[in-house]
Amino acid sequence: MNIAIVLSGGTGSRMGLEIPKQYFVVENRPIIAYCLDTLDKSEYIDKIQIVAEEQWHQAIREWMVEDGIADKLLGFSAPGENRQGSILNALTDICNVAEDYDYVFIHDAARPLLSEDMIKRSIEGMEGFDGVIPVLPMKDTVYLSKDGESIDSLLNRKEIFAGQAPETFVYGKYCVANKELADSGEIGKINGSTEPAVKAKMNMHMIEGDEMNFKITTQADLERFVEIMRTTK
Repeated sequence: MNIAIVLSGGTGSRMGLEIPKQYFVVENRPIIAYCLDTLDKSEYIDKIQIVAEEQWHQAIREWMVEDGIADKLLGFSAPGENRQGSILNALTDICNVAEDYDYVFIHDAARPLLSEDMIKRSIEGMEGFDGVIPVLPMKDTVYLSKDGESIDSLLNRKEIFAGQAPETFVYGKYCVANKELADSGEIGKINGSTEPAVKAKMNMHMIEGDEMNFKITTQADLERFVEIMRTTK
């Protein structure tokens, strides 16, 4: 079974919106509904677990029912102290339905342009690996600066990649990796979903990312998404 974990616990405070960005309505649909629709239609996703504040649960259910995409909804999990804490909460909540060999597919609600092709390549890319992460190559020259003011060295951009979501993992191994970090008090220091897997020496497979699968983080990102949806209607 392949279970998608959709992270929707962010506050969107950096954008100055009155509501979290993932619930902002674009072309008559909240942003979260776009990736949920793609996940619902995908033959590669069996169930969906959503991490969100309790005050949004009913609204999300209603949106999904209205769009006819509620059949795969497994349930909701509480947001954690950070992104990885939210993931751990979801991993724990699905333990009664997920087997160790199942896959968890982790995606951000604020990445609305998830494609069926990305889902397909992520799941199929798991063959022979413990996890899959889509990456983008660095286009610009990359420097290392330890103090943020002066350059210490030039990095080989051919060896540097930017990670994206979705990230896919073997449930059992990834769950253990995260619980070990939580037990050691390190879960709050994790910066990316793949970091626990790397620390646990899970065999990760990098696949080609998608420039269109950007995360809405700034006002400029939101304006870009609005324009895309208006021109593709």
